[in-house]
Amino acid sequence: MSDVLYLAWRYLVFHRWKTLLLIASITLIAYLPVGLNVLVGRSAEELTARAATTPLLVGSRGSPLELVLNSLYFDAEVPAPTSLAEVERISATGLATPIPLHVRFRSRSAPIVGTSLEYFDFRALSIADGRPMAVLGECVLGSEAARDLGVAVGDAVISSPESVFDLAGVYPLRMRVVGVLERSFTPDDGAIFVDVKTAWVIEGLGHGHQDLASPDAAAGVLSRDGNRVTANASVAQYSEITAENIDSFHFHGDPATYPLTAILIDPADDKSAVLLAGRYASPDASQQIVRPRVVVEELLGTVFTVREYVVGAILLVAAATVAMAALVFLLSLRLRRGEILTLHRIGGSRGRVAAMVVSEILLVIAASATLAAGLTWATGRFGGEAVRALLLS
Repeated sequence: MSDVLYLAWRYLVFHRWKTLLLIASITLIAYLPVGLNVLVGRSAEELTARAATTPLLVGSRGSPLELVLNSLYFDAEVPAPTSLAEVERISATGLATPIPLHVRFRSRSAPIVGTSLEYFDFRALSIADGRPMAVLGECVLGSEAARDLGVAVGDAVISSPESVFDLAGVYPLRMRVVGVLERSFTPDDGAIFVDVKTAWVIEGLGHGHQDLASPDAAAGVLSRDGNRVTANASVAQYSEITAENIDSFHFHGDPATYPLTAILIDPADDKSAVLLAGRYASPDASQQIVRPRVVVEELLGTVFTVREYVVGAILLVAAATVAMAALVFLLSLRLRRGEILTLHRIGGSRGRVAAMVVSEILLVIAASATLAAGLTWATGRFGGEAVRALLLS
């Protein structure tokens, strides 16, 4: 039998371009339906797992999907803002622990998540190096964010402006890294966490000023009248919060009106969750409460529907490809009449010649199956994150 396999192998190597085209075609046809199912399945697991651990979200009325994707994955359009007053309202009910979220700014590719220390307990995040943020201007990085930005405890990261044409005078904020989180294999790994007040400073709602009484600030003084000092337009807003200037930082306006992108709700129990949801049931309410798992399952339902149509189309193409491959082999046999006749004349039986042809087909199929299996494994290993990024882009 080894002689038959050798002849089959030499034939395929001699006609290498035809062989490679056949292997590529059969590989794709075998891989696409299976790979698509694996891809969608892995993506569904990742999306559902994150949503299942988040009981409720509150935000301004609008797109529930936008609210969920921004709050859970930090990588979607910023929803309409809610306010700190809503946090106080939920807290006053005693039904749940509200955790504020402000997900609007970034430092290069990493999202800056303004929240409270309760978020770390809720997500079961632990510090690998350093400590949690404690004062204004400090931040804690996820493991991937620290790696991608190339920083460690004691270094600093700078918030990125939303637009190069921002003329509002809000400067990027330089934040000191005080901690790096253990890897959790969730979107938290790629985020930068700050106190929500620090996020408001980045937004320009809070700022600090130079000490105009100091000699160094003489250039910024317009006039002095006793203890009253009038500054000119050259007085700079700080772009870094330090131990020396932190006392000068302050906020303007009513804090209850300060914006949040969402409020993560940790209800005391299922009954409390139902009671809290009832408070947002009115269609005229300016705020909405959503169950992330329900929203994600609706999204996945659409994805699964599209998948069925795509798989159907792939199967039709597969049938056409198989027919074309069969045609190629049949035409090849007609062109090889002289070769086959020669094999008969030198003593090759019909069975041996047929076994050689079948071996050629089996070798092509085996190579295609191996490649398709490798692609399927790679899809299961790396495809989930790719699809999640595609859905959130």
